[in-house]
Amino acid sequence: MPSNAEESSGSARTGRSSAAGSAAEKSLRVLEAVAAPGGPHRLTDVAAAAAVPKSSAFRILASLVDQGFVRQAPESRYVVGPRLRALSALVDGGEPAGVGRVLDELRRTTGQTVHLALHSGETITYIRKLEGDQPFRTASRVGMRMPLHTTAIGKGVLAHLPAGEVTGLVAATGLPGRTPNTLTTPQALYTQLAAVRSLGYAIDDEENEPTIRCIGAAVLGPSGRPVGGISVTTVTFLVSREEIESYAPALRAAAEALAPLL
Repeated sequence: MPSNAEESSGSARTGRSSAAGSAAEKSLRVLEAVAAPGGPHRLTDVAAAAAVPKSSAFRILASLVDQGFVRQAPESRYVVGPRLRALSALVDGGEPAGVGRVLDELRRTTGQTVHLALHSGETITYIRKLEGDQPFRTASRVGMRMPLHTTAIGKGVLAHLPAGEVTGLVAATGLPGRTPNTLTTPQALYTQLAAVRSLGYAIDDEENEPTIRCIGAAVLGPSGRPVGGISVTTVTFLVSREEIESYAPALRAAAEALAPLL
């Protein structure tokens, strides 16, 4: 007569036809199902492919969305999120052809640090960083998640999201201040987002980190929805606001060039 441990082990080996497996195994199967070709995938299809109950799949997906590994698409479907894309890039160095060329051209044109980030929920996640020629290094890194309302890329993203979605994000985050310059009221943010839509770029003027000034623009998907953004980062004691705004034409051109690549 087998022991309870043996019965448990035997049950776990019955395969994907049951909900067997540790929490980590289930999460990995759900992630694998989301990343499968043919997405965005419905919750029902993800649960079936991962062989976990629908309720468990929903909880796992909610956690993965919160962590940035999965992104919730329209109509309650799920796609790969920016943190998983960043992890993939770190593992194999791969990226869509041409992305590196566009980023490097912007860096050479401005001489400043260039960031590429993808949007997921309430944050953006940096997936590429190219250091500039200046004698300083910023604290940002690939895989870092940043707020939307305090960053140039984030404000570029917000400016191109539907108004109702922006209102929901503002209510969810509460617009916490990171520096004295952070926009912490909805009206101040909405006023600036209108300007961002008009200009085609956003400025982070020490709103996320003291002495750091950035100019950023959204990268739009085929439907016009922002998938992320690109920015040029400087320090206030070396580059004036007027000078960083002079990078706008090169920045917008880079964002347009990246759109079909992402």
